[in-house]
Amino acid sequence: MYWYQLLAIVSAIICIISCLIHGVKLIRFGKPIDYSQKSGDVAGAIKYSYTSAMSPLKKESAFLHLPTYIAGILYHLGTFLSLFLFIMFIIGIVPDGLLSYLLSTVLLVSGLSGLGIFIKRIVKEQLRALSNPDDYISNLLVTLIQFITAYSLIVSTVSPAYYILISILFLYLPIGKLKHTVYFFAARYHLGFFYGWRGVWPPKQG
Repeated sequence: MYWYQLLAIVSAIICIISCLIHGVKLIRFGKPIDYSQKSGDVAGAIKYSYTSAMSPLKKESAFLHLPTYIAGILYHLGTFLSLFLFIMFIIGIVPDGLLSYLLSTVLLVSGLSGLGIFIKRIVKEQLRALSNPDDYISNLLVTLIQFITAYSLIVSTVSPAYYILISILFLYLPIGKLKHTVYFFAARYHLGFFYGWRGVWPPKQG
């Protein structure tokens, strides 16, 4: 095994341990404390928060910007696929033939979606005003990973540049906004708890 592969493995381990630490800290905080009188179904609201509340029809920020929402979904799917392929590459499996072209096509589409989101963040004044360097770095790193993974599939060769780039991603993930990989679940839980306690979620039918 080459040094750059070992670097990627060590970086991945550091990333996983760091994310676990974040997760443990969240669990140690315990359930939210609300001093108001409970008036709703908390369990039902938490379930709703992870399911129907994620629908673009329930999110104004999504249904008013459906192309960006769809691009975001594709972008995240490409990210998950890239991480899965990293495991494949590490154990020495590089898909070839028709499968490699299918996977690379998916990654090119998801990577272009990420690039579109990156450009929109730069071009749109409202988004630019809300953005900080972390937003750009995170977006660019993940987009580059998807493109270089697609390239690796097309040429059936995983270059040192791929392992170095994904090592940077793994080391950056726990300290940048990409750590929402962990905090997403806590945020949805707290959101469901808050609105469930007050009887706002899940919405009343009829």
